[in-house]
Amino acid sequence: MTTGRHEEILSAALEVFAERGYKGTSLDAVAERAGLTRQGLLHYFPSKKRLLVAVLQLREDLNREHLAAGHADKDLPSQLAEVVAYGHRNPGLAQIHSVLLAETVAGSDPAAQGFFHDHYQTVVEHAAELLTERYGARLPSGLTPRAAAMAVVAMLDGMQLQWQVDQDQTDHPEIMRDVLSVLLGSTPV
Repeated sequence: MTTGRHEEILSAALEVFAERGYKGTSLDAVAERAGLTRQGLLHYFPSKKRLLVAVLQLREDLNREHLAAGHADKDLPSQLAEVVAYGHRNPGLAQIHSVLLAETVAGSDPAAQGFFHDHYQTVVEHAAELLTERYGARLPSGLTPRAAAMAVVAMLDGMQLQWQVDQDQTDHPEIMRDVLSVLLGSTPV
């Protein structure tokens, strides 16, 4: 069970990791943002790597909770459009994902590499399973469920990056909905 202090530390760490990346974040900076000493922070998270993994898991949990709360009854294109809109309303979550993913690609941290490897594998497998249950071996567009799942994940990440570069782009949720309607072989909502 997470305590209030535990959540405060994770919130502070999310902000600092998003601003500075993994390499540029010190435990002292997180402790200061959370109103603790370094030793106080280490009481809750004994290492920077454990803190990083907890922050990445927090981001996943927040995204999952948001989607489950009131959006599960929508069609898939609308659900994923809502994922994009949620990212726009919570830029820190999108930013930490992008910053840490970039550092992971550069090989800076094995803990983050393991997390992202498992994250993408799980997300693609889960999406492919859902698409297989609904459409069978081929979607109406002709794609396999796995190919469609990989394309959707790539599009989500790409839109997230584009939006972080140009936050005036506000039509991403609609674009996501329209493109997915074509990808899945259904008509736009």
